[in-house]
Order: sequence, then structure tokens, then C-alpha cells
Amino acid sequence: MLQKKKYQFWFCTGSQDLYGEECLNKVAEHSRKIVEELNKSGILPYEIIWKPTLITSELIRKTFNEANLDESCAGIITWMHTFSPAKSWIIGLQEYRKPLLHLHTQFNEELPYDTIDMDFMNENQSAHGDREYGHMVTRMRMERKVVVGHFSDVIVMGKIASWMRTAVGIVESSHIRVMRVADNMRNVAVTEGDKVEAQIKFGWEVDAYPVNEIADYVKDVAKGDVDALVDEYYSKYDILLEGRDPEEFKRHVAVQAQIEIGFEKFLEEKNYQAIVTHFGDLGALKQLPGLAIQRLMEKGYGFGAEGDWKTAAMVRLMKIMTAGVKDAKGTSMMEDYTYNFVPGKEGILQSHMLEVCPSVADGKIGIKVCPLSMGDREDPARLVFTSKTGPAIATSLIDLGDRFRLIINDVECKKVEKPMPKLPVGSAFWTPQPNLKTGAEAWILAGGAHHTAFSYDLTAEQMGDWAAAMGIEAVYIDKDTNIRDFKNELRWNELAFRK
Repeated sequence: MLQKKKYQFWFCTGSQDLYGEECLNKVAEHSRKIVEELNKSGILPYEIIWKPTLITSELIRKTFNEANLDESCAGIITWMHTFSPAKSWIIGLQEYRKPLLHLHTQFNEELPYDTIDMDFMNENQSAHGDREYGHMVTRMRMERKVVVGHFSDVIVMGKIASWMRTAVGIVESSHIRVMRVADNMRNVAVTEGDKVEAQIKFGWEVDAYPVNEIADYVKDVAKGDVDALVDEYYSKYDILLEGRDPEEFKRHVAVQAQIEIGFEKFLEEKNYQAIVTHFGDLGALKQLPGLAIQRLMEKGYGFGAEGDWKTAAMVRLMKIMTAGVKDAKGTSMMEDYTYNFVPGKEGILQSHMLEVCPSVADGKIGIKVCPLSMGDREDPARLVFTSKTGPAIATSLIDLGDRFRLIINDVECKKVEKPMPKLPVGSAFWTPQPNLKTGAEAWILAGGAHHTAFSYDLTAEQMGDWAAAMGIEAVYIDKDTNIRDFKNELRWNELAFRK
């Protein structure tokens, strides 16, 4: 189960002792007021903690190392109120290991035209204090987020809030453990990857288990627990019999309830936050996990099909980043299935055999029991629905052999023209930006997979910031994409990210 941790962010203000005690008192007062205003805005998903003004190399180093050791601290926000000689920050920055945001702001929004004098100028020097500090961070080749503007601006606060979610994703990435049930689908390239390098880069642990080890957990689930969960299903979802015998239908649903309980117990006991299955390796399982996996995803677990551990980890990561988002529209694994090429109505139908997270559903969710040609097992129960409309992102993390690349595509989710009554799965329909032809061509040129980690609640900027923090390549496919420039970008990246 996904639980939002009580992370905090530290607010560290830089200055120096050149201007006297009175000035430093004002610096501290202004910093505290900025923190107070940000915290009471209601915009930030996490609390900011004010820290005493940093004026010496020793104090900066001590503060940054305390942040490293404090598990509740997910990052530091820095701001230079006055001029702060940047050499004082070197050793602290060298030893710092968490996300960093540089807030380029000032206490006053407007020039005090009638009263401004040199004392005011010396005190309110972020316009060049932040440049001195920014130069040093750049010289040290440190990744950070820069946000510019007055702290009271809702756009500025929104950018800070957005970065906070990315920062939590960066910190939590090293806590993601993926359980692989069996192995990858045979002869498929894109779901493979270097698991050692993934742990080095992202902190992910990816482990394989024989399918019957988890199947034993399923077998041991008590009938009373299964019956209780089936009752929950029947009270929550529409039951779409479509001519099947009600009792036989219910028995198929009960199999998924048993899988859900058994899988979740296995994941909890062994401390995994994401799971991968493969229809070709089901062992003693009676059905391909469908409804069960959909429910686990909704609870916050990551998932990847056919052994796709990269997508499983990314779905988990994106669910962490969206935890607690107000009016969240959902995050799921998706798969590109089939096109609509009708002019003016172009788009890609998204789904999977069974496993689409119901967090993305729009309206009623039903349960169906339908045959499945893959897996050689009995007809699996699954949740069926159509997805919400609106802007979203689709991401694909791929292994190019010498490095990872994150492909990020802005998409517009739409309703299909007509119902699809014979499609027994959850589905979405979207048009990639800038349009289907360019978006699909760019995706293929970049080497994107057919599986994606998809979210309505994150932006391309957030995922790009995460990639930058991880030290990997990110490419964007959006409204500004054209193929000539995109191909050049891929060529330049070959040089920039070459080992």
C-alpha cells in the first residue's frame, strides 16, 4: 500500500558578516517570513523548515551533512539574500547528496522608489548574490533546479511544489524494489536491460522468484478472506455477466481475489513495491493475474507486463511522485496497441491484455470474465473501463546498451467516437503531441518501447528533472517537436552521454 511519507524541505539562506548584525537579523527575519508564507499557501505538498542563515563554510558543511543524514529531509532550497561568497559553499555542496533547488527570489517585490539607498541595496542583493552562488554550482557540475520570481507568485510556488514531488521521487527511487515473477518474455528486446546499472543509476533492486514460490502464498489464502474480498468487488464494481452462469462467473472472480491477497502478502513480507509477471510462466496459478494486478496498482504498487521491470519501477516511481495530489486523475502502465488514422481523428488505442490501473478510469468500472488466448489458463477476471480525458504524459525508460534514455511524450487523452462493447479491457485513447505521425516517428527514432508508464498528474518537466538528477538522457516529444531537429538532438546526445 502506498503511503505518503512526511518529508520536509530545508530552507537555507546565504549571506556574509560584512554588513553587520542588524543586516543579518533582517536576513533571518525575511527568510522566516518567506518560509511562513510558502507553508501557509496551501500549494506546497510538503512542509518547508527554516534554517539559520549560513555565512561560514563550516556551518554550510554542517547543515548540508545534517540534511544528508536526516531521513525526513527530501531536499534543500537555497537562496542568497545578500551577497554570499560562493567559495564558502564548495565543501558543503561537495558532500551534499540530496535534491537541490535554487530559489532566485527577493524579499521585496517592488523597488522602494522613494526610499531606496545603498543600505537597502547592500541588504537586498540576491540579484547578484544568487549569480555568484549559481556560478559555483555550475562550475561544480551539480544538478539543481532553478526557480526564478517573487516567492508570493502562485506560479513560483507551483514550480516549487512541482519540484518537491520530483525531489521525493529522487529520494524514494533508491527504495524501489521490483519482484520479478519468473522471467522476461522470450526473444523480446525492449523489456530487457542492465539491472546492475539500474541499481547504480536509480537505486532499484530487481529480483526474480520462481512463480510457484508466490503461487504457494496464493494457495494458502483462507477462503474466508477470499469471500470477503469478492463481496467487496461485488459491492464496488458492476458485474457484467454477458450470458455467463453467475456462480461460474463468481468462481473466476474469486481466483483473482485469492491472487490479490496472496501477491500482496508476498510483496509486503519481502518488502517489494513493484511486481512483474509474464503470461508464459504462470506455474500453479489458475489465471493470468488481471483484476488482482489492477487492484495492486491502484494501491500504489508498480507493475510491468512480460517481465518489463523498468516499466514496473517507473510506474511505482510515478505513483510515489503523485501521492496526495488533489483531484488526481491517475497513473498506470499502458501499452500502444492500435492506431486510428482517420484524418482529424488520429490517435493510439492504449490498453494491455488485462492490467490497466483503475485509477485512470472515467465513470463506472465493471468486472468481466473473458477468454484469453495467452497463458493457457482459465478465463481471467478483469476490470473494464475507459480512461479520463485531458493532458497527460507517457514515458518509456529504455536501455541503449551503453546508457539509459527516458523518452517523455506529452499526449492528449480523448474519448473514442463510438463504444467498444467487445473490448474486454481497460483502455485509453490519446493523440501524441505534436500529432500522431510526428509523435510516432519521433518515438520510434528515439527507440521507445511499446510499454509506457503513464500519468495524468505529472508533467514532462518533472520527469525530465528526475532524469537529470539521475544523470541520464531525457528526450521530449511535445508540441515543439519536428523530426529534423529531433534527429539532431539524438545525434548530439550520443556525444553528450557517451561513456
